[in-house]
Amino acid sequence: MPQAYVDHPEYGYDRDFRGYGEAGLPDLKWPKDAKIAVSFVINYEEGGERSVMSGDGQSETNLRENPAGPPRINERNYNTESEFEYGSRAGFWRLFRMFNKYDMRFTLYAVAQAVEQVPEVVKRCVEEGHDVASHAYRWVEYHDFSIEKEREWIKKAVTSLKALSGYAPKGWYYGRNSPHSRTLIPQVYEEMGEELVWASDTYADDIPYWIDRADEKEKPNAKGCLMVPYSYDCNDFKFHVVGSGFRDPNGFHTHLRNAFDTLYEEGEEGNRKMMTIGLHCRIIGRPGRFKALQDFVDYISKKEGVWVATRTEIAEAFREQYPYQKGYLAKAK
Repeated sequence: MPQAYVDHPEYGYDRDFRGYGEAGLPDLKWPKDAKIAVSFVINYEEGGERSVMSGDGQSETNLRENPAGPPRINERNYNTESEFEYGSRAGFWRLFRMFNKYDMRFTLYAVAQAVEQVPEVVKRCVEEGHDVASHAYRWVEYHDFSIEKEREWIKKAVTSLKALSGYAPKGWYYGRNSPHSRTLIPQVYEEMGEELVWASDTYADDIPYWIDRADEKEKPNAKGCLMVPYSYDCNDFKFHVVGSGFRDPNGFHTHLRNAFDTLYEEGEEGNRKMMTIGLHCRIIGRPGRFKALQDFVDYISKKEGVWVATRTEIAEAFREQYPYQKGYLAKAK
């Protein structure tokens, strides 16, 4: 283990290559005896990206339609800004209307500074029963933040989202986390007297699993942290990944449908899983791509035994069957 984690073991976590193993977790049950749990996630980042106006000294270059060229330094890039604004002005509401039409609940990965610009986004999500989770305070890299600075930004995100939604976010996903984040997030929640139900900075499985927190090794009342895995493969960000991404909407739709059919079949055989679909307002919210998502949503809406749920609902269903027990990914009550 690197020296930094020898000196500060509260931030060091062992790797787990085995997971649930060959048998999986055959006793897992979803509500209404569903064969599969499906989690739609909308990443709301518009207004939280890098910007000279936010003091970053440069424009954003990640996940853009036109990624060519270096960032503008100490200068605004109006084209980039307007591309992100499409997501908040048009893309989000197109997704919002569709999920409401199908009576499906999604999880909003809300960048706090972004939703501060359009607070009605959070208000309407709460009114319609969608889940507001934290996607950090800003959509920036956190790996080079000091521990003290990251701790303060976690507090800022929780405080901001609670003021907008009426509750502290039950779940957290960075995407650009630091080596300290896995410990810091639940620590800050506890300091604030709030409950962290789940975290999603992991891609390691098809179902949730518990981890022992590195800072709780000597604590008799350890709480652990429930990890609800996220997905990079069933994710529209790959439209903007050169060489290894989706070349057209049909490829995206085919990939989603193949993933769903595989997991659904495993569920029929008694080994129930969850499927996560990652979405971005400015990417899948564009009409040419949106139709592929809409067709997939319509496809699964006609299947029996499909539970479309928020990540908090999935986490709570899992915790009810498998409460935390130190040293176990999942152990029945």
